[in-house]
Amino acid sequence: MNTLIIISVLPIVLLYLGLYKAQKALLPVTIIGMLVALGAAVMQWNDNALPIYHGMMLFNNFSIAFSVVSIISTILILMLSKGYFEKISSHIAEYYAIILFSLVGIVVMVSYHNLTMLFVGIEIMSVSLYILAGIRKNDFASNESALKYFLMGAFSTGFLLFGITLIYGASGSFDLDAIRDYVLTHPRNIDPIFYTGVLLIIVGLCFKVGAAPFHFWTPDVYEGAPSLITAYMSTVVKAAGFAAFLRLFSASFSSIAAFWSPVLMVITIITLFIGNITALYQQSFKRMLAFSSISHAGYLMFAIVALGAASANSVFVYATAYSIASIIAFGALVLVRQQTGSDNVDGFNGLARKNPFLAFVLTVSMLSLAGIPLTAGFIGKFYMFSGALLQYKYIMVIVAVVNAIISIFYYFRVIIAMYFRSAERNEVVIPAYYKFVLGFSALVTIAIGVYPALISSLI
Repeated sequence: MNTLIIISVLPIVLLYLGLYKAQKALLPVTIIGMLVALGAAVMQWNDNALPIYHGMMLFNNFSIAFSVVSIISTILILMLSKGYFEKISSHIAEYYAIILFSLVGIVVMVSYHNLTMLFVGIEIMSVSLYILAGIRKNDFASNESALKYFLMGAFSTGFLLFGITLIYGASGSFDLDAIRDYVLTHPRNIDPIFYTGVLLIIVGLCFKVGAAPFHFWTPDVYEGAPSLITAYMSTVVKAAGFAAFLRLFSASFSSIAAFWSPVLMVITIITLFIGNITALYQQSFKRMLAFSSISHAGYLMFAIVALGAASANSVFVYATAYSIASIIAFGALVLVRQQTGSDNVDGFNGLARKNPFLAFVLTVSMLSLAGIPLTAGFIGKFYMFSGALLQYKYIMVIVAVVNAIISIFYYFRVIIAMYFRSAERNEVVIPAYYKFVLGFSALVTIAIGVYPALISSLI
């Protein structure tokens, strides 16, 4: 709970700093505050937590692990933001504050023990993101991104809220344990509206995580939003969405998996094919990452479809690997776009000759996203596939392997552009803080790939 309090108070402090024109103090205070929140979260590890505030919240190892990875990912993205928001507006305190407010919603999302808190967490996060997507006031693409995200987000919230209402109508409670007990004590006469509620919740959550066929907002929103905001949405937000998804279904709906598992299996297969095949045809690096994020949503769905004791750990490992690799990719995109003015894959042509460090870390990122061995991405896919095989989901694994092969083509296209295509270009200037974030992220990606035990048994 201390972590949530610190992250909630910190944006208010930042707004006061902005009011008194202490612009240079904003980023250091934000990073320090986030590190304090991170320490508070780690101190609660193995604390034998119980639901608090009348069962509204549960800060156990599951929520702590996802809170930690969300905070670390946010810190890395904020470190890349030095000098970034100043180019958009002189009032940058608001941007840091809104990002932290969205992080408050994310912590609530991964720590809820009551469906009302799930809804509150999602709305706190979503409202903040609607604003962040459109922070470029005179940019049509950014404004369009914010509007689409707002409209589609409101649409998905309707499904989610109606589903929660039907669950309450059947079980008489919003509490996850009470809902589970209702299912267990009524194995043969569960109210039909309960099943309808489960399906509506699936639709609402699939909208939030960008799973097909509810993905149509994702490419345009990701492309139109500022690159660092896109990085935040595709990493921290997606990881939190799947943590919330898994917590609900493992805690309350596991005993009726025979009902919802086939539905999620179909969604998973559709998501994988749409994400990977569409990414093949993208010339824009940023839009390719957007469709790539859809395909990764499909891989993350494996842990829920093949629900088991190891599902939480599988989602945690995969989400960590995906987040770190994506931060590298978006950081490299920001630097290259500043030089070339374009986000096309061709903008990376010949990068290895002038910037071997940047080309190397981006190569590590692409290899990890493709799931190549000795990277964290491979370990993440290995856990997902292993869990599915233990549940005899052979068709899903075959489909996933085929899609993994497809993804190699568009990830390696970036590597080929950097190392095997020539172009007249100047050296990209890489600030020291970018070197730290990109180097640290690449090192962690390789370390997890070589020594997966570093994080593979935390939850």
